[in-house]
Amino acid sequence: MRTHRPVGSLETLARHLRALPPSCGPVRLVAVDGHAGSGKTTFAGRLAGALGGAPVLHTDDFATHEELFGWPERLRAHVLAPLALGTAARYAPYDWVERRFTSERRRLDPAPVVLLEGVGSGGRTMRPRLAQLLWMDLPERDSWHRGQLRDGPELSAFWDGWLPAERAHFAADPSRPYAGALVRQRKEGYEVLPGPAATDGNTPWPHTA
Repeated sequence: MRTHRPVGSLETLARHLRALPPSCGPVRLVAVDGHAGSGKTTFAGRLAGALGGAPVLHTDDFATHEELFGWPERLRAHVLAPLALGTAARYAPYDWVERRFTSERRRLDPAPVVLLEGVGSGGRTMRPRLAQLLWMDLPERDSWHRGQLRDGPELSAFWDGWLPAERAHFAADPSRPYAGALVRQRKEGYEVLPGPAATDGNTPWPHTA
């Protein structure tokens, strides 16, 4: 039985991602998926730094209270379609306090690697455009506990609606089986291991730390 060693540092992972073929026009689109509270945003920020300042897209900027998982077409039209043509994307992020899309227009220029961070970012509608799918490998119960502690009691009503919605989403459209890498947070840094899509032999992955 083949044993996979940890990939190593974020710098090693960054080199691997930069070496992948482009997946969305000139861009290597990399999803950072996982349960709510699993540490996606923090990890994506640190990986972006290791990539020399790669832009990070947040699915929360495209989702709404009414459409927690109804954002893919909005993301495709406003961001992925222009990037696929090698042109800058412009989009208005959703304001979760005002419950509406803002008048602000953000610009995203094509970059060698763009990180897409959020629950469901590795779903079936996204995967054809992805160069790699990274999964934050923390069980849902632990992730949700961390997330609720982070958000505090003022967001308890939101979590009451979120939990069944996330569970239903991943039941219908799981991401983890398609992950090229599993990311596990340790006391110091991260451990990155080949994921299910890499261990089946279909996704190249460095096996040396």
